Amino acid sequence: MYSPPVDLSFKDISSVTGALAEVPRSGLRPLKPNSKGKYPSHSFRLSNNNIPDLVGLQFMLGHFLAQPLKLGWLDLSFNKITCIEPVLCELRELRVLYLHGNALWNLPEVDRLGELPYLHSITLHGNAIDKNKNYRNRVISALPHLKKLDYSSVTCDERRMVNAWHQGSKHGGNTKQNPQ
Repeated sequence: MYSPPVDLSFKDISSVTGALAEVPRSGLRPLKPNSKGKYPSHSFRLSNNNIPDLVGLQFMLGHFLAQPLKLGWLDLSFNKITCIEPVLCELRELRVLYLHGNALWNLPEVDRLGELPYLHSITLHGNAIDKNKNYRNRVISALPHLKKLDYSSVTCDERRMVNAWHQGSKHGGNTKQNPQ
């Protein structure tokens, strides 16, 4: 059984490394650090802070977690994050990623997360990218193992339609040649 999440939400943290000075919240199941002062959790909550970027994320995770590379669940929701940074792709065991309620504006950056082989659930709603008319199609197309997007299931039929959409968009979306 896994330990509960390391919870640094609602701490008014303004940078990822600013979390180093904080003590995790205790929930219904108290966190118990190992003999080295690290938590055996595979879940981390940094939601509802003022974090603008992910500089120092790996260092901070190593400070708190006994096995930072085994992180499977990361909540970065309701911060001020503006881009999907490559450091997230270093978290190869990540299965669930919450990024809703941030300031993400560049939809193609979602493609980076396609490198994560186990990512099956992501939230991105409440960002500027969700205003794009192809938002859902683009995210599902970019993340081949996705089962849930914004808490809504990705169905087999939807996956087939998105694959057809993706093939059409790669070929210009129509059969007419564009004059150059």
